[in-house]
Amino acid sequence: MRVVVGVSGGIAAYKVAHLVRFFKELGHSVKVIPTQTSLNFVGAATWEALSGQPVSTSVFDAVDEVQHVRIGQEADLIVIAPATADIVARIAAGRTDDLLTATVLTATCPIVVAPAMHTEMWNNPATAANVATLRARGFHVMDPAVGRLTGKDSGAGRLPEPQDIGAFALDIVGRTKDLAGMHVVISAGGTREPLDPVRYLGNHSSGLQGTSLARAALERGARVTLVAASMTAPVPGNVTVVPAGSALELRERMLELKQDADVIIMTAAVADFRPAHYADAKIKKADGSDELTISLVKNPDILKELTSARRESGQIIVGFAAETGDSQGDVLYHGRNKALRKGADLLVVNEVGEAKGFGTADNSVVILDNEGEPLGETSGTKLEVAHAILDQVARIAAR
Repeated sequence: MRVVVGVSGGIAAYKVAHLVRFFKELGHSVKVIPTQTSLNFVGAATWEALSGQPVSTSVFDAVDEVQHVRIGQEADLIVIAPATADIVARIAAGRTDDLLTATVLTATCPIVVAPAMHTEMWNNPATAANVATLRARGFHVMDPAVGRLTGKDSGAGRLPEPQDIGAFALDIVGRTKDLAGMHVVISAGGTREPLDPVRYLGNHSSGLQGTSLARAALERGARVTLVAASMTAPVPGNVTVVPAGSALELRERMLELKQDADVIIMTAAVADFRPAHYADAKIKKADGSDELTISLVKNPDILKELTSARRESGQIIVGFAAETGDSQGDVLYHGRNKALRKGADLLVVNEVGEAKGFGTADNSVVILDNEGEPLGETSGTKLEVAHAILDQVARIAAR
């Protein structure tokens, strides 16, 4: 396995020598990419001696090999340790001002980040936001250890022990490729139903759970197509993206792709209704009237269509139910009823609302079978939730 170890400028950099040796002793190829400031703590000669490979920090080194792109493309695993507040901020911002950040931006492999900084830096809202951003994008960010820091300080921010970092990283890479050879089609984001050339009816979906499922499916060896409605979440590399705007467009794309799909996951927040009439010109305010009446018509039930017309060769279909409780019942009550109506193999139920579900880095879901019976409840980052869902998909596929 080709492992890239990124070292940023913290005093804990000396511990990473043991991490490099850990990977080397297991027979892995290790490429160390330090930042320029980290060389104040551990010099390039140390990294070259331990890794057996030349060390550089600049995108202008080995330009003929285009290494600032090639290294990330070829890596099977990237581990950044210590990850200072500075490197976390630069990666979250998408910077490419040195070889390490450029490598991260071109990589499609799992990336593990092991933070190390003073407690105040770790607890700072800026760092917390940057860590949340990385986790939302699929980075595997470890929590720092608690203990003695530089000088007399103690607290959260200590670099985890090298063997713990190595074991954490190898556990992620070691996930079984249980979806290898399968084509997974995922819908993501929220549909927009046009009202006039300016306005539309939409929802708050960011597409993050769908892109997290895409990333998780890639990690498990699948070929992934993402049917993308309106969304703000970044799409992982190596994913085929098919755009779709309205519910009718999304329906058309999904029906086109269904025959070649081994797994279909309907994560997109599809509008239940659309305007009955599209205005060719912008709707103006009418003098003397404070109201506007818009007639709506029901959109097709895409998930029901897919389950009714599924191919006979063991196609697995997963639906999502973003629900709120009401006077008739709670979220799970509505989810169970929907599972019985839709006919999907799995229905993932999650509560949505203010700061829940849409646009958040974390999620909490209950996975139901086709009879509405709970198979499990899971919460965590949306990537962790994605893997829990795919665990159930793999279980069905293995029958």
